[in-house]
This record gives sequence, structure tokens and C-alpha cells, in this order.
Amino acid sequence: MSDATVSDAPLRDIPLRSHRFRREREAEWQRLEALLKLAESGRWGRLSDDDLLAIPVLYRSAISALSIARATSLDQGLVRYLEALCTRAYFFVYGGRASLGERLGHFFARGWARAVQGLWRELLAAFLITLLGAVVAYAMVQADPDWYRSFVPMGLAGGRDPDATAQYLRGTLYDEDKTAADALSVFATYLFTHNARIAIMTFALGFAFCLPTALLLAYNGAVLGAMVAVFVRKDLGFELGGWLLIHGVTELLAIILAGAAGLRIGLAVAFPGAESRLHSASLAGRQAATAMGGVVLMLVLAGLLEGFGRQMIQSDLWRYAIAGSTAAFWALYFGWPRKAAGAGDA
Repeated sequence: MSDATVSDAPLRDIPLRSHRFRREREAEWQRLEALLKLAESGRWGRLSDDDLLAIPVLYRSAISALSIARATSLDQGLVRYLEALCTRAYFFVYGGRASLGERLGHFFARGWARAVQGLWRELLAAFLITLLGAVVAYAMVQADPDWYRSFVPMGLAGGRDPDATAQYLRGTLYDEDKTAADALSVFATYLFTHNARIAIMTFALGFAFCLPTALLLAYNGAVLGAMVAVFVRKDLGFELGGWLLIHGVTELLAIILAGAAGLRIGLAVAFPGAESRLHSASLAGRQAATAMGGVVLMLVLAGLLEGFGRQMIQSDLWRYAIAGSTAAFWALYFGWPRKAAGAGDA
């Protein structure tokens, strides 16, 4: 009988030659095992204060029984059972059990930033792919405005197209009239939904050898480049920059981070090295998922900036100041060196 079989078997199924030794302590072992099962299954609510206080006492009693069983050469089945029971109880009594607040604190103080730092190659690749898409679309729309509709969906354009007048385009940037204000609200909602969808898809499709992720990043850059071209043609490039960047620094970074996480998984599947593809993808997925967890928060923050800050702040200089502040914050947050996990972590 293997150790795993013995440790999982009920006490009554384990042959005990020392019946008296068992009868004197069996009730305590059974109670300890029952309490551990509740704790290990996550049913903490069924444990009373007395139960929680009893576990360390029962653990010490089991350790004492294990010492006696070993010293007196009692039945080896009993010894193995007690070893397994004491091991489980040890991790409950002495193992680290961080609270939700502690886990969140560790995530934001160290875990998320270190995961992003580990993706710097993929992050650079995602940025360059996005930039390439933006530059190509910008050049094509500048050369022939008809290309604009090939890159930007009508719902996302919101009236911002090559046929719009400079006055209308300016009005959408500064909320100067009711029509422009309504268009701005619709566009802001559509843009956030669009970018959130792109972020999720770039991550989720990374397993397909990176290709869908790269295409989505290039497409998102193309949408941005095409729209910039329209405003630049109307001499509103500077104004558009402030309007976009007040939220775009955070939102575009979130999309690029999601793309980097997707690329990491895709590269692990395509080039697993000495590991199996499944194991390599599993290891990459842990780091990518940690990075992606923070991306969700970034999208929420970008949505707040898009829904409130950008519409309430009408000054170009203030918009650029806020954009610069958010860029500096993210650069410091992700670039600041963190010590390795386990070096003083709870």
C-alpha cells in the first residue's frame, strides 16, 4: 500500500495491531482529520472558535503519538497514517495563510510589477507592432483619405472622418455644443468598450502561436493612426493629442500589456524548449495571468479618466499635464526594482 493510499484512507481501514494504543487516541485523530478536511476544502465558516483553538492541541497530541509509535515499533500502517496526518496539520498550524488584504498588498507592491518586468521583451514587441500599425495607417490615410473607412468602424468614428469639418472635429474635442457633446459621450462609451474587448482578445488568443495577438495589436494601432491622420489634416493634431492621451496613456498601455501577456503564452507554446508544450504554456500562463490581473484595473482607471477627466478638463495644457503625470507614474511603478519573491515576503 502506497503512502498516498494510506494517508487518504479512513482510519478504520488502516490495520492497527496496537488496539489499546489506538483506542486511547483514535477519537482525537479522527477529530483532527475532520477539522483539517473542513479547512482544506475552504469551508471555514463551519469551524467554530473552539475548533480553531483545538487544532494546534490535537496536532501536538498527534505528534506525541507519532513519536511513541516510532519508538516502540508499532504497526507501520499506523506510523504512516500519523505521519500524513501530522504533515497536514503542520501546514495548517505553521503555514503562511495571508489574508485577502495582505495578498492584494503583495500583488500591488511587488507581484504585478515583477510580472510586467519579466515580460519586457514581449512588451517591447507589442509596442513596436502597435506603433507599426499606427504609422502605416497614418501614412495611408494622409496619402488617400478613403483608406480611413478601411481602418475605423463607423461606430468608432462617431462622425470623425475625412469629410467632417474642422469646426465639427474641434467641437468634439472640447464639448462646445450639444450635438458634439452627445457624439462625445457615445464615442467615449464605444471607445472604452472597443479597447477593453481588444485587450481581452489579445491576451486570450495568444495561445495560437502569437499571430492573432499580433494582428489585433497592429489593427488597434492602425485605428489610432488613421484617426490621428484625419485630425492632422485639419490642423488639430496637437488638440487631439491632449484629448487622447489624458486617458490613452493608461488605456493603450493596458492593451499593450495584455498583448505582451498573450505573446508570452504564444511563444511558450511555439517554442517550449526542453519542456512539454503544456508545461511551458502553464508556466508562462502564471506570469501572464498576474500581469493581466492588473490590466483590468488599468482599464477601469482609463474608463474613469475617459468618462470624467477628459470631459471636465478642456485645457490642452492640463490634458497633457495629466497625461504626462500618468506616464511618469506607470514608468516609475513598473520600472522601480523589486526584490525577488520570497526575500522577506510574508
